[in-house]
Amino acid sequence: MPKLRGEAFWRETLRSAHYVVAPMVDQSELAWRLLSRRHGAQLCYTPMLHAQVFLRDANYRRENLYGEACPEDRPLIVQFCANDPEVFVQAALLAQDYCDAVDLNLGCPQMIAKRGHYGAFLQEEWDLLQRMILLANEKLSVPITCKIRVFPEIDKTVKYAQMLEKAGCQLLTVHGRTKEQKGPLAGVASWEHIQAVRKAVSIPVFANGNIQCLSDVEECIRKTGVHGVMSAEGNLHNPALFEGRNPLVWEMAEEYLEIVQKYPCPLSYVRAHLFKLWHHTLQVYQQLREELAKVKTLEGIVDVNRELKLRCQEEIANQKEGEKPKEGLPFFHWICQPYIRPGPKVRCKENGASGTEKGVRGKRALEEEEDGNSELLSKNKQKKKLRNPNKSFDPSLKPKYAKCDQCGNPKGNKCVFNLCRGCCKKRAFRETADCPGHGLLFKTKYEKSLSWQSSQRVIQNPEHSRRGDVDVGETAVLKEAGDS
Repeated sequence: MPKLRGEAFWRETLRSAHYVVAPMVDQSELAWRLLSRRHGAQLCYTPMLHAQVFLRDANYRRENLYGEACPEDRPLIVQFCANDPEVFVQAALLAQDYCDAVDLNLGCPQMIAKRGHYGAFLQEEWDLLQRMILLANEKLSVPITCKIRVFPEIDKTVKYAQMLEKAGCQLLTVHGRTKEQKGPLAGVASWEHIQAVRKAVSIPVFANGNIQCLSDVEECIRKTGVHGVMSAEGNLHNPALFEGRNPLVWEMAEEYLEIVQKYPCPLSYVRAHLFKLWHHTLQVYQQLREELAKVKTLEGIVDVNRELKLRCQEEIANQKEGEKPKEGLPFFHWICQPYIRPGPKVRCKENGASGTEKGVRGKRALEEEEDGNSELLSKNKQKKKLRNPNKSFDPSLKPKYAKCDQCGNPKGNKCVFNLCRGCCKKRAFRETADCPGHGLLFKTKYEKSLSWQSSQRVIQNPEHSRRGDVDVGETAVLKEAGDS
């Protein structure tokens, strides 16, 4: 069938979706998508996948997309980060039979995206983006979509969107923040930018930013004219956001944990979701916060969740008439509600700092370290410094690793093929060779197997052996095994 485009694609394939769950690294996995769909979400994205890893690693494909089939998980868009047209398209070709569209991530603002040269750090490379989208639009049987961040200038943002549309993008998601607006400096997303893009392009547009409840969704659609609204953090703190409800936290947590038992995912994903759902309650019960952080099994997480529920129910039973929520929350802490990210000055005071801009440390604000300023270290690095005062975090002093000849990952120092372990294992298996540096002994094991088979034949046919009729090849293998 011909590939649907633009409005027809949104209307027929995506079923005119208005309520969209954003692609979130390690957080929009199948179990969470199913929970969100049960409570109003009409379209979901996979977590951001690395195109190069997806292309070369069958386990990565199976864990993130090729797992157990789930008809309820549609419509679905698979998102990739990439910076090479061929790699992006080859990865997308492997994914297209499992989704309704493929999305190119042009919005990730984190330091890992800067180091990997993808996400929002490609937004100035228009020639590269054109080539990537043109090739994908030509080769794929499903539409290509993009998720972007805005430039400070509305005019440049509009031209950027028009360029992507012309290259073949069939749906555009616009996050109304620049790549510098992240963490404690996120601020308010600009719906003016989103509105300008919506008016300037003919393809469907989704808005992202400032979505904490259903009334925000309705206001965003009314002000910007977009086809749909995407939520990330709002959805994580309240999966029933698109239903317009604020349920009890333990209802959502228990329902999610039941889905995880049917559709398992890494324990780190589950723990992270419960930290979001129980965010406000864990400020009250700090001990349970520590237990949730340390627990090693799904059963342990279920137990912590049960204890949190019991504490809250006891608190409700002892509640005085007319008592109001504390800490300025709109609801009591056991009810799903938005989390308003504190600004820089508030965060400074929480951390006991002086309150100056220079003392601000966001959770992942590592740009200062990247530039060599060792005075400002993350909490993890401060702990490492306490354990080892001589440890240096100066990037210029980091050892430079030689790259694998095939994939670009660091190669093994003692690899006989000058490859990383993954590539070395494939080559050693293909050529039946050994690589002591990586502990791969395919040749040795094969020779031992031949030797063992020959000895078994000798044992089973002793008369044949005594007559001196042992096969010459078997004798050679036995002699070689004996010499080794």
